[in-house]
Amino acid sequence: MERSEVTKTTKTETTEDLYGQLAGGIGVLAVAAGALAALKNALGIPWWATGLVAAGALVLLGYLAWWARTRLRRLLSRKEQPVPAAGKAAAATEDVGEGEEGTEALPAVHKTLTTVLGRAGAIGREEVILDDEVTTQQIDVGTVYEFLLPASRTAEDVGKNLGSIASMLGVTRLHLKLETSRKSERKVRLLVLKEPPFSEPFPPPTRQEIIDFAGVPLGHDVTGKLVGVPTFDKASLLIGGMTQMGKTTLVNGLITCLLIAYGEFDLYLLDGKLCGLTQFQPVAVRYEASDDPAVLESMLDQLIVRVDKRYTEMQEAKRNRQPAPVFKPVFFIIDEAADFYVDDGSKESQEVVRRNEDKSRKLVSKSLESGICTIMLTQRPANDAIPVKVRDQFLYRMCLYVAAKGTAKVALGDSYFETVAPIHPALLDASIKGQAVLFATGVSTLIRGFNFPDKFMWDVVDEFAANREQALPETPLKQAISLLRDKGVDFMLTADLAPALGITESDPAEAGKKLKDLLGVPSAGRSAKGRGYRLADLMKAATAEE
Repeated sequence: MERSEVTKTTKTETTEDLYGQLAGGIGVLAVAAGALAALKNALGIPWWATGLVAAGALVLLGYLAWWARTRLRRLLSRKEQPVPAAGKAAAATEDVGEGEEGTEALPAVHKTLTTVLGRAGAIGREEVILDDEVTTQQIDVGTVYEFLLPASRTAEDVGKNLGSIASMLGVTRLHLKLETSRKSERKVRLLVLKEPPFSEPFPPPTRQEIIDFAGVPLGHDVTGKLVGVPTFDKASLLIGGMTQMGKTTLVNGLITCLLIAYGEFDLYLLDGKLCGLTQFQPVAVRYEASDDPAVLESMLDQLIVRVDKRYTEMQEAKRNRQPAPVFKPVFFIIDEAADFYVDDGSKESQEVVRRNEDKSRKLVSKSLESGICTIMLTQRPANDAIPVKVRDQFLYRMCLYVAAKGTAKVALGDSYFETVAPIHPALLDASIKGQAVLFATGVSTLIRGFNFPDKFMWDVVDEFAANREQALPETPLKQAISLLRDKGVDFMLTADLAPALGITESDPAEAGKKLKDLLGVPSAGRSAKGRGYRLADLMKAATAEE
């Protein structure tokens, strides 16, 4: 058929359709008019009322048709919708008849974890935790769930929703402890405590437990297990928290553990609380009980000299293609550190504080490679307490109870709450002293520091001091130290010390010169009783590097 004939035929058919539709419309109008007239006569009402009644009837019929159509669609969609994995697994034993060939029961679902994680948002609503991939263990303090997440989820999804998960389980965030696996992102170990953490104190560790620990223990975790840091080599520690929260007790425990397990090291103590670290003075190369910023500067200068000397030795070793030198570890511990960065308003004091900021940053940042570790404690973890350029250098962070999130960020770092499973220090029980959040190597751990008896710490200090003195070479300096220790004094006059070391010179001035040459240490100056030597100065000279 030619194209013109096809077009002609199409037009004819279209015209006929229009005529048909017009005729049908006229018929509908005629029927409607007749129906309205019949309705008017039957009801005996005017035309306008008849129109309203007819319109209302049509609207009602339309609604009934929509309602019936909607219900029918829902019914059909339920019959055709595939059964979710959770539903299949739960109903597998019911829907599959025994003995049917070609059918297998789907794996069962762990209802508790699936419900809790799904509602908390850690997994999707359509995802499940399979029962055969869950291990449940009851321990003294609670229940441990070890399970595998769906393939689309990681432990980070659980860590970000721990607060909601705790709420679903009817406990607080502090009742939960999350551990991840280094082998699989999907593997999760979740501890749910029966009671609030540290409701009952754990006994302090024994010497052997401290020695056996792989690193330096700082306290117990919520299960009573020792927890700490792997090493203080190339790492420093910042400890913050409100007053009377147990910072000094915690650092006393840390020093005690160092004395037991860390080996030989030099200890520098700046006791801003004036009496918080006094028991460790006998083993310190230098101990100062002061809150004067000038004292901090003096100690910083002394340590920076050691840092520079060590770097020079490292440079020489590399230049000569020799093994890197091994340095004795040094710990510089500052209690109430924030006090040393506050001036008294005078220009001189402001300049000292400014220098302290620069020297502290230099020490903390440069000393790590040379084996010198700085540990700072502050009861004012505010933005202006410790300068930012100093705070940013600390690898390990610890925060005891604080009242605000901003304060916690100062101690733990600005990005702390973006890490996996962060613990808000404001949730800690302020009545439990020494409880803290330890953030080390990217992991948050709730711990409680050790509270050793005084007698135990005194014995450790005496033992360490005796071992170190015994290791000193037999020199006049060691003899002088032993003499002061035997007499139980911290200061001895030159007139008494010189004869004890075999100096028989009768002239006091000449005897003083010979004693200085013999010991290699200048006297401490004139006191009320006369010129003499302090035990701390003698120990500093005996233990300091050449």
